[in-house]
Amino acid sequence: MNFAEIFGGTLSHDANIREQATRALENAAEENFVQLANDNEQVVVRAATGIALKNALTAKDETLQEQHSQRWLQVDGESRTRIKQAALATLGSENRSVNMAAAQVIAAISAIELPHGQWVDVISVLLQNVSTTNTSLKIASLQAIGLICESVNSDILVAQSNTILTAVVQGANSDEPDQEVRYAAITALLNSLEFVRQNFENEGERNVIMQTVCEATQSSDDRVQTAAFECLVRIMQLYYDKMQFYMEKALYGLTVIGMKHEAEEIAKQAIEFWSTVCDEEIELQIEADAQDPSQPPERENFQFAKTALPQVLPTLLFLLTKQDEDADEDEWNVSMAAATCLSLLAQTVGSDIVAPVIPFVEQNIRNPDWHYREAAVMAFGSILDGPDPAVLTPLVAQALPVLIEMVKDGVMQVKDSAAWTLGRVCDLPIDCIQPDVHLHGLVTALMSGLEENPRIVANRCWAIMNLAEQLGGADAESCALSTYYEGIITTLMRVTEANVDENNSRASAYEAMATLANSAPKDTHAVIGKLGVAILDRLDTTIARAEHAGGGDERIVLGELQTNLLNVLTNVTRTLGRQVSEISDRIMTSVLRLLNTATKQAVVSEDAFLLVGALITALEGDFTRYLETFSPFLYGALQNHEEYQLCSIAVGLIGDVCRSLGQDAAPYCDQFMTILLQNLEATVLHRDVKPGILSCFGDIALAIGGRFETYLDVVFRVLISACNLSANTEAVDYDTIDYNNQLRVGIFEAFVGITQGLKSDGKAALVLGQVQSMMGFMSYVYNDPTRSEDVTKAMIGLLGDLADSFPGGEIRDYLRVDWIQALIKEGRAAPRGSSVRVISRWARDMVKQATA
Repeated sequence: MNFAEIFGGTLSHDANIREQATRALENAAEENFVQLANDNEQVVVRAATGIALKNALTAKDETLQEQHSQRWLQVDGESRTRIKQAALATLGSENRSVNMAAAQVIAAISAIELPHGQWVDVISVLLQNVSTTNTSLKIASLQAIGLICESVNSDILVAQSNTILTAVVQGANSDEPDQEVRYAAITALLNSLEFVRQNFENEGERNVIMQTVCEATQSSDDRVQTAAFECLVRIMQLYYDKMQFYMEKALYGLTVIGMKHEAEEIAKQAIEFWSTVCDEEIELQIEADAQDPSQPPERENFQFAKTALPQVLPTLLFLLTKQDEDADEDEWNVSMAAATCLSLLAQTVGSDIVAPVIPFVEQNIRNPDWHYREAAVMAFGSILDGPDPAVLTPLVAQALPVLIEMVKDGVMQVKDSAAWTLGRVCDLPIDCIQPDVHLHGLVTALMSGLEENPRIVANRCWAIMNLAEQLGGADAESCALSTYYEGIITTLMRVTEANVDENNSRASAYEAMATLANSAPKDTHAVIGKLGVAILDRLDTTIARAEHAGGGDERIVLGELQTNLLNVLTNVTRTLGRQVSEISDRIMTSVLRLLNTATKQAVVSEDAFLLVGALITALEGDFTRYLETFSPFLYGALQNHEEYQLCSIAVGLIGDVCRSLGQDAAPYCDQFMTILLQNLEATVLHRDVKPGILSCFGDIALAIGGRFETYLDVVFRVLISACNLSANTEAVDYDTIDYNNQLRVGIFEAFVGITQGLKSDGKAALVLGQVQSMMGFMSYVYNDPTRSEDVTKAMIGLLGDLADSFPGGEIRDYLRVDWIQALIKEGRAAPRGSSVRVISRWARDMVKQATA
């Protein structure tokens, strides 16, 4: 048995298996881990022993990790102690692969035991090792400390931050002669930065840390330098507010020198430092923009990026020319890092970046060396997001003919970057592009050569997508792109005929077709209809192949292709509306076949359900003829708690069915309500599905009106319970706040649908008994500072519906309270044209009538 099987066997209900596993574990502790600590044993065997145990204790999946943890904790204490002692003893091995394996074992066990208050002396033992003269023991112990800091919650280690910091700073100090020790120490420091916040608040301790890291950037060892720059990146993320002094004294110069380093890993980390500075300052600007301008900002923006622009920008432009023509497209290299940093710099400093970049572009755009041509194009494309559009517009207009020409460059890298830059241009306000001047050449250039090389497809398709979204419009009669629709789609269909998706080319082409369908004006609907038929033909072919597919890899490839086809077909259906009825029989036949073959591919089923949702909306009541055959798949998805996203989409489909069928949905509502109520009670169902279920109650009530009275008592009990849950949920983090806002929207939408539905059949009085509870909950939510705009909109809508349902003064006293007037006033102050403002004006009128 391997270690995972041994640990699992110790928890078996079968006494024989449990006894065998316990003996095996004892043998592992007494024999196998003796191998780990035995210097006479083969290195390969010793390292494999450690790695096997580490793998039995760790997993990337949280659920699986919890299972591993529980297995380990239920092993008897004596056996665990022997294993830990063997691992600690092995840290002193002269062989690096062996003691590194031991360090990983120690970290894995610590990650399990420390949160439970066990093995509390492990850090002390490792710190003692760091102070010894045994270099191997010192390095391995520092590695173990670093791994523990990386894997254990920082709150657990805060109490030992001083001793950990002292040890790792000492090891990383420039006085340390052994660069292996220094590298292990600086890596451990990197992993400990998050929980030494208290030390960073102390100026003296902060100075020591910063001096140690800055000196490490000058080490003769490339690995130490790289790790030191990684530390600076993390420090800037965590402690931006403390960095002004150090930027002025050292970091400006150190990082610019680092960016020019011949070792690519060092240069990339130094570039990443400035990308991180930009990230922080962009976030600070967003916070400042959202804040009351009359109040001082909560955090100061030191504008490091703007200050460093004269030094950083020329270096980045130079690094753009360091492309590796043999590099894989996904390989992160210096030129890619520089382009990303340049883009962030443009977003940070705005128009200030334009004047220094344009001369570089003009000087190199026609350079005979393709490295400089590509760098010039990339530089121009990278600064298009951030500066004032008024500054960019004349420059873009001047550059467009050149960029269109460069899409046909003889070097693949140049024409790919030119296509990417055109995509950025097409993503800008379309004023830059004059259709009568630029459009023909632009579309021709983007389409030409699409079938030459898969690598150039993605950026060209992205440009086409942006162009379609800017120029098109599903409600428009025509657009400047209309005459090009058929030619573009024909070309994209040829690109997608390949049986492979090299460089994501096929998926990009299908995505472009989906966007074209979604943005198609009315004079292109005939083309979109033909596209729908062609996509259906391909979908049917994949279904036939899937029914006879062999191994898992083939099914995965087919599943990805089916997802692409379904996305296109969904947008075709949304655009054509009722016109899709000409092929709706074929669509549903294909969907039902597909759902029969895609039982183990949740993503394909999800996309099939989204297509059905689009078809329901398009056909409205005419969808009834398909509901009988589709409903078993719908019920199955609703009861599939493991694939919660599919379940959530299925809940949304019930809403689509009810909105489209109205009263004709009544025969299905008993089954709908039974499953939905069971899902609310299911503890294994992901919580994200449940707010949608509450909203769905409102959709059902709105559809069947007075017939919803059958379900009223149980639904009201569920909604009041949800109100109590929401009111008692503490705002501990953003995820909790976001979920609670979703829950509240679900509650209010349910009450809105029920109120409107019952009112439509003259049964509004059935709601009166719940008005006090509704008002009490809304009053509580009104005073919650974490209330979202969607919650505000839903609350105001509910108030308006209640007032509209009881115009005779039945709820006058409930509506004559200050918070309601204040809430409606808040909604009316929303930006002009917003839905919140429109609903608030209507709600104000309804409340006035109901309180007159």
